[in-house]
Amino acid sequence: MSYILSCCSTADLSREHFESRDIHYVCFHYAIDGVEYADDLGQSMPFDEFYSRMAKGADTRTAQVNVAEYVDYFTPFLEDGKDIIHVCLSSGISGSINAARNAAAILRERYPGRIIHIIDSLGASSGYGLLMDTAATKRDEGMDVDELAAWIQQNRLKLHHWFFSTDLTFFVRGGRISKTAGVFGGILEICPLMNMDNLGRLIPRFKIRTKKKVIREIVARMEEFAEGRLDYSGKCFISQSACYDDARAVADLVEARFKKLDGRVVINNIGTTIGSHTGPGTVALFFWGDERFD
Repeated sequence: MSYILSCCSTADLSREHFESRDIHYVCFHYAIDGVEYADDLGQSMPFDEFYSRMAKGADTRTAQVNVAEYVDYFTPFLEDGKDIIHVCLSSGISGSINAARNAAAILRERYPGRIIHIIDSLGASSGYGLLMDTAATKRDEGMDVDELAAWIQQNRLKLHHWFFSTDLTFFVRGGRISKTAGVFGGILEICPLMNMDNLGRLIPRFKIRTKKKVIREIVARMEEFAEGRLDYSGKCFISQSACYDDARAVADLVEARFKKLDGRVVINNIGTTIGSHTGPGTVALFFWGDERFD
């Protein structure tokens, strides 16, 4: 193709998945106990080690890709005569898109014959990844650079993101849940069920008691919103942070309820950038459905 499809490592697919779909990615950064690493899909630090250290109280910080890094990342593609579609982590949770846009403005002056599309995914983790995976299919079917950029813009809000957590520690630490709510939530075994709104922000929606019930409830949201409802025939991705068994329980329910799925449910790791804020114990479910409106 005359263009490349690109995103950030926060799309939380495996390196093999990105490579198999010919999707390029640029890495965010994180620090754990003051030591900096690239958010490189578990290569620098295995996910189990990362979440184990978080559970033991390690301090984590994250950093988005800056303008200079984007310039360095985009330049080889442009020098190779390729146009670029780059899709960013949701502006509702990160300012990365501003750095990407500034880098694109610089590079358009250097390479006036090239097209650079910078698009807000309004998504995160493997929901953002499912958007990229589907965009890769559209590219392979023959969409040109402008057609695909328009398709992503028009369809990104049809990608649903639902999350729950069985450990509120890091949601309290990040200010998403009050300390009081976190204490009582732990005592009452409350697992908040959240989703992404149409501005790409993570919004608490329901307070569900017990993990067993929230697993059923997250699948119920897919039954309510999925394209075609129980006849949904698209792909379904899940991401999880050190709680594979919980993610597998959700996947098993999805596969039992949705008989026309495009393949098995894909379970990924929540990467170190998103995971620095969720901590261990989070499961996220992603699927195509009705356009998100709030």
